Amino acid sequence: MADSSSLGIAVIGCGLIGARRAAALARIAGVRIIAVCDRDPARAESVAKHFPGCAVRTAAAEALRLPGVAAVVVATPHASLAEIARDAASLGLHVLLEKPGAINVRELESVAAASAASGARVRLGYNHRFHPALRRAREIVDAGEIGPLMFLRARYGHGGRIGYEREWRADPALSGGGELIDQGVHVIDLAGWFLGDFSRVEGHVATYFWNMPVDDNAFVSLRTAGGQTAWLHVSCTEWKNLFSLELYGRTGKLAIDGLGGSYGVERLTYYRMRPEMGPPDTTVWEFPRGDDSWERESAAFIDDIRTGREPSPSLAEGLRTLRVVEEVYRLSAPGSGSPTSS
Repeated sequence: MADSSSLGIAVIGCGLIGARRAAALARIAGVRIIAVCDRDPARAESVAKHFPGCAVRTAAAEALRLPGVAAVVVATPHASLAEIARDAASLGLHVLLEKPGAINVRELESVAAASAASGARVRLGYNHRFHPALRRAREIVDAGEIGPLMFLRARYGHGGRIGYEREWRADPALSGGGELIDQGVHVIDLAGWFLGDFSRVEGHVATYFWNMPVDDNAFVSLRTAGGQTAWLHVSCTEWKNLFSLELYGRTGKLAIDGLGGSYGVERLTYYRMRPEMGPPDTTVWEFPRGDDSWERESAAFIDDIRTGREPSPSLAEGLRTLRVVEEVYRLSAPGSGSPTSS
């Protein structure tokens, strides 16, 4: 039986991300994982064993209605994210919803409607915002140290693995698309976080290597109403894992490289323009202690609940990202009439 003074959490989806989020939340004082759910009972059991007294279910509807559940982590394949989140929000349960939140805008709008009706808080799981280099970059930008932002450039990619084309991410019915809706949403979200809303979307997707009916590369150009540009490339034909995000202001530049692990040591480089221009003053920070973004994001979710604040990334920000994804897929569809369609 759950401690009545604790905040009870149910985790729906017990793959790598669900297990990671459960572990991060369980380390927060006053939080208890009281239920886990997965269609594969063995996988659910493998997560539940770390949390004494944790209930195991194979149907999300049952897990959501267990006594003591106040909030939910939804970390399933893309196609079921929105349905489970909508059901949870309709019951008044707060939700930490794994990115991209849905496979299309219409689905995520249904989650927003349920959240608005019940008052449930829904946070989109874009953990990259909580990486130390990104947090420090945000502080520098907010302090005005590199001046008004002009443009942003980002590359993000990995090399897949044997059998990648047979995984659920390669099935459009389960994933909603390929690399654009998988890793691409992270850099679209970061671009919006720094630059705001986009009034113009251009780009295309392609499948160059993997024998699958979804994209393995996407090339995107976004512009705000004020003319700021985000230029993005995401790929699962990168072969050597890569993360690179550059922010260009009128008086300086920030470059974030690596995310730890196979992506390399996370590093932030600050290039400060001198009054006489020429070679800039350069400061480098490295963050070799590993990725604490999951813990920080989990703490932010619990703070959303305890303080009643609006989450960020919010559903509105999640919808902004999915609208970009939908538009790029539309532009890439055969017969779209776009010069970028194939």
